[in-house]
Amino acid sequence: STQRHGENLEVVMFVLRRSVRPQSAAATAAARLFSSSTAAPQRTALYDLHVELKGKIVDFAGWSLPVQYAEGVLKSHLHTRTNASVFDVSHMGQIRLFGRDRLDFLEKLVVADLQGTKANEAKLSVLTNAKGGIIDDCVITNMGEHVYMVVNAGCKDKDIQHMREQLVQYVARGQKDVTMEVWEGRSLLALQGPDASKVLQRLVVNEDLTRMPFMHARPMQVAGMERDTVYVSRCGYTGEDGFEISVPDSKAVEFARQLLSQPEVLPAGLGARDSLRLEAGLCLYGHDLNEDITPVEAALSWTIGKRRRETATDFPGADIILNQLKNGATKQRVGLFVEGAPAREGVELLSTDGAKIGVVTSGTFSPVLKKPIAMGYVDKKFAKVGTPILASVRGKEQKAEITKMPFVPARYYKPAL
Repeated sequence: STQRHGENLEVVMFVLRRSVRPQSAAATAAARLFSSSTAAPQRTALYDLHVELKGKIVDFAGWSLPVQYAEGVLKSHLHTRTNASVFDVSHMGQIRLFGRDRLDFLEKLVVADLQGTKANEAKLSVLTNAKGGIIDDCVITNMGEHVYMVVNAGCKDKDIQHMREQLVQYVARGQKDVTMEVWEGRSLLALQGPDASKVLQRLVVNEDLTRMPFMHARPMQVAGMERDTVYVSRCGYTGEDGFEISVPDSKAVEFARQLLSQPEVLPAGLGARDSLRLEAGLCLYGHDLNEDITPVEAALSWTIGKRRRETATDFPGADIILNQLKNGATKQRVGLFVEGAPAREGVELLSTDGAKIGVVTSGTFSPVLKKPIAMGYVDKKFAKVGTPILASVRGKEQKAEITKMPFVPARYYKPAL
């Protein structure tokens, strides 16, 4: 559930905040905090490899995943910014939709202009509810003959149930041709960092990755795997260039070993993934996004396609979202620089005269900027960049300032013209 997802991340971040302590202390803290888990977490196909590589395993969104490796979170974070790291993101949900009306159906659920996507083009979008709130954020790719969709692990079950319910209603309204497949038996590996393209190029056959833009995907023959069994998406959640590669579970360990055998590549865990995405100004569902926050409030208006703004009223909550686009929302997601101790999730944000104006939803110490950063929501009138505010950290009011995001410039790849 989303709640469990949130609780687990708090424990993950407990370990992350203490990763500068001796490794044994971080491991002991993790073991103590996770010993009370009631349901046995699921394991990805790479679980044994994580253990072999001395990954510190935690329960995250119902999955056993590494929060860090022997190198620690800080080194993993900086290595991703300078070289390349491989992350196991197999806990994410992979879905495929087939049939003539697949794009029309999805546009009844999300805010993106999918009819306007070209073959192999991917878009970040959000599933919305009747209030305009965000059910989940997802990446949707037009694979030509079908749609490939990746959803968050903590939302996977509710997303699938929601989509199946909506599909029954959609088909019942007329002669509609759509089928939905939850793509099981798949692993998903994220290769991220400025060396990612160079590394992957060594393993692909008859492909020139310099011609592949960010947010595009296609099947490829990779590392001896058949072309139609591997999807390579040029995307990621670190702010760096990179790829997410979907492979059969049976091939995942061998492929991961091939990636890790490259001199530029180290393994990375959940701790570095979280600090990297926060430096990149990217949201984490269950923290920065939820079912009571609209895409306009979340500063995700750019995900709402031009055609959908002008003509669409058929995605859930369209009336509320389109009204906010026209007239503005009462609160807005913003970036923050904070003086003193890092402002973590739940920290109250105050005006300079002490009135409560918002809350922090994510916060950490930036390894690149070497200072605390955070994101959160504030009343609209305080959202202008440069506005001085206060953060109430453990009972102490610390100076803070609204800033632009991303905190660290994104380096998404665009082919040379």
